[in-house]
Amino acid sequence: MYFLGIDLGSSSIKLAVLDGHSGKALANTTVPEKEMQMHAPKAGWAEQDPELWWNYICDGIKKLRSDGVAIARIQAIGISYQMHGLVLTDKNLKVLRPSIIWCDSRAAPIGSQIYTEKGASFFQERVLQSPGNFTASKLKWVQKNEPELFKKVAYMMLPGDYIAAKFSGVAQTSKSGLSEAALWNFKKQSLATEVLEAMELPKDVIPEIVANFGIQAQIDSTLAEELGLSKEVKITYRAGDQPNNALSLNVTQPGEIATTAGTSAVIYSVTDQDASDTENRVNTFLHVNHTEKQKRNGVLLCINGSGILYQWLRKILSTEQNQLISYDQLNKLASQVTPGSDGLLFYPFGNGVERIFNNKKSSSGIENLNFNRHETAHVVRAACEGIVFAMNYGFEVMQTIGAGGSRVKATHANLFLSPVFRDIFVNTTQTSLELYNTNGAEGAARGAAFGFGHYSSLNEANQSLELMGTQEPDPRLTQAYKAYYQNWKDNIQIRD
Repeated sequence: MYFLGIDLGSSSIKLAVLDGHSGKALANTTVPEKEMQMHAPKAGWAEQDPELWWNYICDGIKKLRSDGVAIARIQAIGISYQMHGLVLTDKNLKVLRPSIIWCDSRAAPIGSQIYTEKGASFFQERVLQSPGNFTASKLKWVQKNEPELFKKVAYMMLPGDYIAAKFSGVAQTSKSGLSEAALWNFKKQSLATEVLEAMELPKDVIPEIVANFGIQAQIDSTLAEELGLSKEVKITYRAGDQPNNALSLNVTQPGEIATTAGTSAVIYSVTDQDASDTENRVNTFLHVNHTEKQKRNGVLLCINGSGILYQWLRKILSTEQNQLISYDQLNKLASQVTPGSDGLLFYPFGNGVERIFNNKKSSSGIENLNFNRHETAHVVRAACEGIVFAMNYGFEVMQTIGAGGSRVKATHANLFLSPVFRDIFVNTTQTSLELYNTNGAEGAARGAAFGFGHYSSLNEANQSLELMGTQEPDPRLTQAYKAYYQNWKDNIQIRD
């Protein structure tokens, strides 16, 4: 039995085919060839076209087939997706406008206003956080600013819900998806209808609600024939990319922690409590294995400017667009500079408002630049340090609400490919880091296999995970980075 995993990111889309018997990935592919772009019609906005996502996914499936993968043997599909995005369609699943994606800041004032008007306790007692910049606030923004378009809306979906709907022709969303939209009542374990009412949003735009795992829908037979898939393929798993990243690392139990540093940087800790930060600097969502009888929540710290900062550095340090400096070259540049970057400070807050500052604006860019001392390598290393320092800023918040820990798991991917970045991470956070050879698409494929019933437990689904190595903090460096981090932290500028 084969299982297809799809990981819909904001820079690229990864697909993986898992052999259910060996537990190993048969094939991985990434589309498109160049990184997907975010469109910013106005400052602070970020949009992407959902139809392009779908076209790229179809291209990826066709590529797998042309590479010799027997995709007709695929039994089920699992979908991981960029969190907090808003996709609006009519009743025929036609997209009505570009998706307002996770790092778009336009709706943050709306979320803050309703949070103030209704009172913090109203939201904290129900959804454990402010609607902030989450999907509910984005839906309200469209209702308020595009009323004629809003009249045509039949379904509000998250990005992965839209992809699942394209496969099946059925509009659905998940319980964990609603929690990341600030529309799940943790106390009642149901749709937060009170929040919809408070925000004057219609309930009928919420599609059918399904569990993260299980037979959710079946592929459209005509589409299956077009793609070369079996007409019996089922959609059996969906989750936001960060809960899915945790799943792919077998982070499912209280006290376990996952991290990633792709376009954004995340630390994600599993808890069996309704832990929340009253200042909304970190956020709590349903984890993929949550049930009414077994509470499992994920406390998530997100820094918007991570891999996107590295991508920006790559562009500005390249002479021509078609001769981009490689990420490996950036990593080598960073290794040429000693810890602390000779006093250079980098603030990675240039990709929308940051949750760790409660969606307020903060300083971004470079500080203490000395034209006679600092070179390109200093800028690159300072960027790596700034990303990790920002992560640690939020990690300290997580620890105050009981969601910290001393051992963290990560996939050997993105910025964690860099030995310098890993070194900065373990010595700043003072944690042990376990690196695994997996990715989000493989995690989604394992989720699909478990949801299909091929595996009896998530532990069984993840039993073939390959540990590549463990890195421990160096006591001498932890002391040095403690001082570097405190200096960086003391110089942050936050404003309303």
